[in-house]
Amino acid sequence: MSPQSTPDAHTAHSAGFSSAGADGNDLRRADLRSDDLESTDLNTAALAGEPGEQLLARYTESLLGVFGTPQRVLVRGSGATVWDADGREYLDLLGGIAVNALGHAHPLITSVVSSQLSTLGHISNFFTSPTQIALAEKLLHLAQAPAGSKAFFTNSGTEANEAAFKLARRHGGTDRPRIIALEHGFHGRTMGALSMTHKPSYREPFEPLPGGVEWVPAGDAEALRAAVDETVAAVIIEPVQGEAGVHGHPHGYLEAAREITREAGALLIFDEVQSGIGRTGSWFASAPDVPGEDSAPGASGAGPVPVLPDAMTLAKGLGGGFPIGAMLTFGEHASSLLNPGQHGTTFGGNPAATAAALATLHVIESTDLLRQVREVSAYAASRLAALDFVTEVRAHGLLIGFDVTGAPADAEEAAGAGAALAPAMVTAALEAGFIINATGPSTLRLAPPLIISVEQIQQFIDALPEIHRRSTS
Repeated sequence: MSPQSTPDAHTAHSAGFSSAGADGNDLRRADLRSDDLESTDLNTAALAGEPGEQLLARYTESLLGVFGTPQRVLVRGSGATVWDADGREYLDLLGGIAVNALGHAHPLITSVVSSQLSTLGHISNFFTSPTQIALAEKLLHLAQAPAGSKAFFTNSGTEANEAAFKLARRHGGTDRPRIIALEHGFHGRTMGALSMTHKPSYREPFEPLPGGVEWVPAGDAEALRAAVDETVAAVIIEPVQGEAGVHGHPHGYLEAAREITREAGALLIFDEVQSGIGRTGSWFASAPDVPGEDSAPGASGAGPVPVLPDAMTLAKGLGGGFPIGAMLTFGEHASSLLNPGQHGTTFGGNPAATAAALATLHVIESTDLLRQVREVSAYAASRLAALDFVTEVRAHGLLIGFDVTGAPADAEEAAGAGAALAPAMVTAALEAGFIINATGPSTLRLAPPLIISVEQIQQFIDALPEIHRRSTS
């Protein structure tokens, strides 16, 4: 299977872009030669051949340091491979943190976005576009949303969760001031989303935050039941907690959450920003079995009926690398809570972003990519579990967390400074040509493009023992 090279009728529209300015001049892709780039404000240091070390120095001088110093300056990518400014090649096993669902420079996405930009790129939400309408309909269909359900488009996951936070406030009013979130949950860094994020070090520098949020232990149905009553506006849950190290919940927990919230009259919100859009081997982690194309949910051979929340938030992989997020509201009540003027976004749902999302969904669906995700996931989990320094593997499709054991090489000299094995292995892996991520002192996370092959995963697993050795000796 090679989704990266999948042909599509949309590629017929990929022959360049044009934009007529006020003076009537056209700017066409064919006219952008390297000498133009070097002599105009379109110039980039990467195209000028500047080495990574100098680029990083320029980064430090010109960009706000909220991300620290970047590990590398990346200049191009293809499929699951990227290259840096110094020409070094890396297997991307993080996918922009679960964003690049189809890898880098996928031909259909580049074609469709270029084609869309040649007609309409942005129109504001005083107007709509065919791609916006089509994407809303497609997502509601994939989510098996009931009649009366709606979609609201944003630019990111944290914006989608801001919308969900306001939805909860509108539902609760003054009578239901409480929102229940889960310990170790992550929902974003803007103020409303941050107020629902559990990690104190993320929240405390920005307090006072919007109030009324309380946390209960993740996966504990009885603790949730004890916390939820008629004063609770909403419960927000990540079906798989990615930032926490890729942790799912016990069987039946989401069903219990649905029962508990329904009985109390509270909204149930699923944050599928990281786990949605095929990442776990199904369209949504909260619907782990994929129904047959012509089968009704719950019918024989179609898998169980998914747990339907009152709202679901999406982003990351939805646009295949193009910024877009969404909040889906399920049913008439949730869909009527936000009225004209009560929420909005300037860029959300613009034609280019929704075209990218439609292309992403098309490739996942037309190439049977969900099945491939499940197969590669099972292979990776079994091979990782066989390594003697791996103590636990948690694989939810191609969202994989695994714990490692051993003392980092610099533990003695860095005692008291937070020395940890997983971050040391991230550094060693990068030197070896692999991009991975640490979510804790002993936990590594993989979230590669969904098109990753078994052979590419095996390259990483073959290299892991040496990566571990270099990190512990």
